Amino acid sequence: MAKGFDIRRQTGFATIAMACFVILYLPIVLLVVYSFNAGTSVAIWEGFSWRWYVSAWDNDQVQAATVRSLVIAFWATLIATTCAVLAALATTRQGSFRGYTLIFAMINQPLMVPEIVTAVALLIFFAMIKVATGYTGLFYLIIAHSAFCLPFAYMPIRARLQGMDLSLEHAAMDLYGTPWRVFRRVTLPQLWPGILAGAMLAFVISLDDVVITEFVKSAGQDTLPTYMLGQLRRVVTPEVNAISTALLAISVVMVMGFFFLSRTKK
Repeated sequence: MAKGFDIRRQTGFATIAMACFVILYLPIVLLVVYSFNAGTSVAIWEGFSWRWYVSAWDNDQVQAATVRSLVIAFWATLIATTCAVLAALATTRQGSFRGYTLIFAMINQPLMVPEIVTAVALLIFFAMIKVATGYTGLFYLIIAHSAFCLPFAYMPIRARLQGMDLSLEHAAMDLYGTPWRVFRRVTLPQLWPGILAGAMLAFVISLDDVVITEFVKSAGQDTLPTYMLGQLRRVVTPEVNAISTALLAISVVMVMGFFFLSRTKK
């Protein structure tokens, strides 16, 4: 009996796979290792030290950028996840309707269009509003991050809705449950893993964003990633490695949470 095609049995597969993992993860490992370097060089090891973590912790600019990043990420996640839940319900509980493909494409537009294009478009749009209103606060960054994070929250929520058994919702409606009560008492409890997974993914995307933030922010509105970019343009010290390692740790925890929640069946 002929065996089916198995990529793992192809000549050189293991070698290529290992080379890809080394190329991808070795720089990250070196970044983490040199964040504990006692010296000022990012390429020469001079001993183990927590010096740069302490320096980053005591840096007022880092503290301000961190708080700003968390505030923006929190509100962007809240807005994007709420809109994603509503959009997912509309596209999975209403059946097929005219314009469905267009709506689906519009929701996922940030995934298909280069981020630099979205950033320039938002820059022009918000610049017009700033000139008309004179307002230059964080609202623009929050809205920009919300729009960019929407598809990242939408996809796991939509996948969760599509995998749910509709019999409980139908039974609730047969028992004269209003749409709101059916959603609150039946759909929402089953949907929570998808919502949390989408929210965590949106939070990580917002927290790590550089391109859109760099184009939309006003003076004095650096987030942690844009602060690090500015430091790299001036002088490179292991303090940047320490901040990057902290961001990496947060991202890994959030992505792991997304992975385990997306696997939840009940």
